Amino acid sequence: MEKEGQKRASQAAVLGQAIRRQRRALSLTQAQLAQLAGCGVAFLYLLESGKPSVRLDKVMDVLRVLGLQLRLERGRGGLVIEEAL
Repeated sequence: MEKEGQKRASQAAVLGQAIRRQRRALSLTQAQLAQLAGCGVAFLYLLESGKPSVRLDKVMDVLRVLGLQLRLERGRGGLVIEEAL
């Protein structure tokens, strides 16, 4: 069971890194993004740090502001992020 937890943590870290890269590419600070997305700076810090349990509604708000989307497709249950991000 611990391996599954490590996998979730690793995927969360990859997602967080992609969100951080996009935020920086748009020249936004965490405070600016938080204001635009209607969430707290602490939430963004945890999201970008790879916290594996975050509120999906807030994640979706952040992605919307960054011009990103969450897409589901058939696969092996992993996380796939475009190389450009």
